[in-house]
Amino acid sequence: MTRLLTPAPIVAILYHEGRHVDHAMRRIATRLSGQGLSLVGFIQRHAWRPDRPRCDVILDDLSGGHPILISEDRGVGARGCRLNVGELIKAIASARAAIAGSPDLLVVNKFGKIESTGGGFRDLVAAAIEQEVPVLVAVPWRNMDSWRQFAGDFAIEHNLEELPADGVGLCRCLGLHRRRAPSDAANPCLNL
Repeated sequence: MTRLLTPAPIVAILYHEGRHVDHAMRRIATRLSGQGLSLVGFIQRHAWRPDRPRCDVILDDLSGGHPILISEDRGVGARGCRLNVGELIKAIASARAAIAGSPDLLVVNKFGKIESTGGGFRDLVAAAIEQEVPVLVAVPWRNMDSWRQFAGDFAIEHNLEELPADGVGLCRCLGLHRRRAPSDAANPCLNL
C-alpha cells in the first residue's frame, strides 16, 4: 500500500485574479489519481452559455459524484455571479462523508470570499487535518491575510507563477509524492 506524502498538512497554491489555477489543480488531480491515489474534493470549472453574459461555476466532484452547479442562474441580464449556498453546503457534506474513508488527499478548489469570512470549506479542511488527510487548496492573493490567519503553521505556500506547467513537475514542485510501503521499496515506478 502507498500513501501520499506531503511537506505539510496543507499545500496552498497562491494565485492572482485572472490566473487559471483551475487548470493546474486539474493537472495535479489527474496525475495523482492516475497513480492510483484516492482524491476527494472539487475542481472548479466555468461553463459559458450563449444566452448568458456570465458563466456558470461548476464543481467537479473528485470522488466520482455528479458535477455541482454552485452559482445561481440570475437570468440573461445578470451582471454578477452569486453563490448558491445550498449547493455549496451539499458539496461540503458530500466531501465530509468521503473524508471518513481516509482518502489520500482533499482538494479544495478555492479559499474564496466565503471562506475568508469564516464559512465555506473551512470546517472541511479542519476535519481533514484532524483525520490526517492532507489538503491541497488554491488561494487567491486577495484572501491571503484571512488564509494565513486560518492555516497558520499547518500550510506551506507556492506561487502559481513559479510552478511548472506539466502535472509531473507540479506534483514534484509541490512536494506531493507517494510514500512507499516496505513491499514497494524496490519499485521505482511508484515515484511521481
